[in-house]
Amino acid sequence: MSAAREDILADLRERISALEGGVAKRVGGLPFGVPEIDQILPGGGLAYGALHEFSGGGAGAVDGAAAALFAAGIAARTRGTIVWCLTRPDLFFPALAQAGLHPNRVIFVEGDKEEDVLSSMEEALGYGGLGAVVGELVRLPMVSSRRLQLAAEKTGTMGIVVRRWRRQTEANDFGQPTASVTRWRVSVLPSQELPVPGVGRARWLLELMRSRAGECAEFEIGACDDKGRIDISPLSGNRSDSSRRSRYSG
Repeated sequence: MSAAREDILADLRERISALEGGVAKRVGGLPFGVPEIDQILPGGGLAYGALHEFSGGGAGAVDGAAAALFAAGIAARTRGTIVWCLTRPDLFFPALAQAGLHPNRVIFVEGDKEEDVLSSMEEALGYGGLGAVVGELVRLPMVSSRRLQLAAEKTGTMGIVVRRWRRQTEANDFGQPTASVTRWRVSVLPSQELPVPGVGRARWLLELMRSRAGECAEFEIGACDDKGRIDISPLSGNRSDSSRRSRYSG
């Protein structure tokens, strides 16, 4: 079944549920529209009703920003309001819009500590009817991740955790097990040259570190466009080692 047809069917299910006075539980997955990536993901895309985890390739701010923009692009391609939970209000709104996620679709929930972020995420996931729920966290304990996964399963809402580090020692926590269905890492690569001098399209190294019932893989991709879409970088066949990864990746 094509991604376009699946989107149409999902939209019809939601409309029927609304007419019946309920909120549709979204099922299936959100395809990237990139066959090389979709074909290795169970269900052909990122599963709804599941928790997905993203981080930068290292402790650097540049890779961390790339991971946040990748998550924003995914959220942008869902339907409905996005709830974004965080402790540091340092998101750059024009960058989110450039990745397809316009601030007028987002409800930002700020907490004093990470426990507040976890609590807000769980409540929003359990509410249902949202496009996605995003939370910025340094650590994601197994018990907390399991609660988020269960809340996502209940309503069919996609949960997205963006792991943002302040120091290298915190990045080590990314290796600890969680209940996330998929786990991704994003690192900045040299930009793709464009005909305009001094301008290039951002490129990322996208690593699928874990996929439940799936395989691990890595791809060189063009960064999210203004619709939240990515594509396989035309330079991806030239990478022979990791030396071209961002110097911020660590």
